[in-house]
Amino acid sequence: MTTRPSENINKELSSKFKTAREKLGLTQEEVAKLAEIKGKGNYYAKIERGEINLTIKNLHKIIKVLKIDASEILPS
Repeated sequence: MTTRPSENINKELSSKFKTAREKLGLTQEEVAKLAEIKGKGNYYAKIERGEINLTIKNLHKIIKVLKIDASEILPS
């Protein structure tokens, strides 16, 4: 089984989000609330597990809450 490029990007982003969130001492639920991320179940947790392809809008909301620069998280 081969890994699609989008899966690699999702895994990279999810790892960086988790690291940034933990540095700020926030829970997944707190990030979702602050970023106004809506979805069924624990949508933000799915993002951190790399299970969801983010929209640009949600990506922007999350990096704003996590106080990170987009250039730090986007794969090169």
